Amino acid sequence: MVQYQIEYPIKSSISILYKGFATPSGLSEWFCDDVDYEKNGTVYVFKWEDSEQRAEILEQVENSHVKFKWLDDEDEDTFFELRIQVDGITGDVALVITDHCDEDEIDESKLLWESQAKELAHIIGG
Repeated sequence: MVQYQIEYPIKSSISILYKGFATPSGLSEWFCDDVDYEKNGTVYVFKWEDSEQRAEILEQVENSHVKFKWLDDEDEDTFFELRIQVDGITGDVALVITDHCDEDEIDESKLLWESQAKELAHIIGG
């Protein structure tokens, strides 16, 4: 597994963007069909048509980032993170996505995330 990062500019307030990727209701708008949570909100259950995947929140800082670990992933070092980055000079806001995949799947995985980020931007009006 290799780690990669993409940055997607989004014209949005930080709080709206954060709610779009850090809450079950926000995630269900663009990332999957539905999201539930269990264990006091530390494990999210992502649902797509006939499948579901569980992810534990490893780290979460309000209006900054959230880092998830898929529970069925045996690789201890993999995670995916959604982070807000603000340019110190221009004030431009970007969503920075960090993920892991097999080396031969990087291009495909980046395209998927870019499509998802575009959908998020559309949903929140950015």
